[in-house]
Amino acid sequence: MIHFLNLIRWKNLVMIALVQILIRYALLLPFSASQGVTTTLSTFTFALLVFVTLCIAAGGYIINDIYDVDTDKVNKPNKVIIDKYISEKDGYTYFMLLNVIGVGLGFYLSHLINYSSLFVVFFISSALLYIYSTALKQMFLIGNIVVSIVVALSILVVGIFELIPSMMSFKNVANMPFLEIIRDYAIFAFLINFVREVVKDIEDINGDHKVGMQTMPIVLGRDRANKIAFVLALIPLFAVVYYIITTLYTQQILVGYFLIFVVAPLIYITLKIFNAEQQSHYKHISLMLKLVMLTGMLSMSLYPFILK
Repeated sequence: MIHFLNLIRWKNLVMIALVQILIRYALLLPFSASQGVTTTLSTFTFALLVFVTLCIAAGGYIINDIYDVDTDKVNKPNKVIIDKYISEKDGYTYFMLLNVIGVGLGFYLSHLINYSSLFVVFFISSALLYIYSTALKQMFLIGNIVVSIVVALSILVVGIFELIPSMMSFKNVANMPFLEIIRDYAIFAFLINFVREVVKDIEDINGDHKVGMQTMPIVLGRDRANKIAFVLALIPLFAVVYYIITTLYTQQILVGYFLIFVVAPLIYITLKIFNAEQQSHYKHISLMLKLVMLTGMLSMSLYPFILK
């Protein structure tokens, strides 16, 4: 069981579920009375949304590991699971099962709220994760962009299912500012994950080169890729600072939180990328980026205290 849990990246799944729960219970429901926010999902259908997201994400992690066996044997031999603890055949079975359950329940959920067309979100996410692992991951930057889009979708999907049906049916304009907030968090997640994907490519350059991938560090070389990663890391840093100045400046609690738990770590990460040379350096940077993603998302827990 522990090997299966590690295969589906249970820690990452917990983080995805936590973010979706925060969006509903910290950002949306507390303002149903004071701000006129109207949500669509019941407790059951929201739980279904989270479960569907986790199934599709878990399937994505499995298919990625199946196609990464050769590179993982070089880059992280101690973490290889496929063909060591779980056979490739069983891996494919788990992948198919999780996707059938996820996409199937996604269609059922869309039908329950009378917006069957929203099912396309789950289908696209599942398809992108499969195409990413089987083909796009080997391509120059394309795979990095695609997987970052899927990460952003895991956040945006809550706004899509909770707010858009109400806006379409009842013309509830009060939902729009909150949909925009969710959109901004999704953009933040995209930017952080994109930088992290580039950093991971630099970290994994040896194994990726062995199997003939065309990632940015392989095409341009480690040094040039490192400089590009440094520039890319400045984008979320400047974006967050701009967001603080233009949007959050009246909310002192949020400003303080972002400065301490998002801006300061991003400055640290940027400096670390600039000076990175060894594989262990990139591994540390990758972990720090994941932590910044988490602290950024946890800021949603402050909204009930500042938007009264």
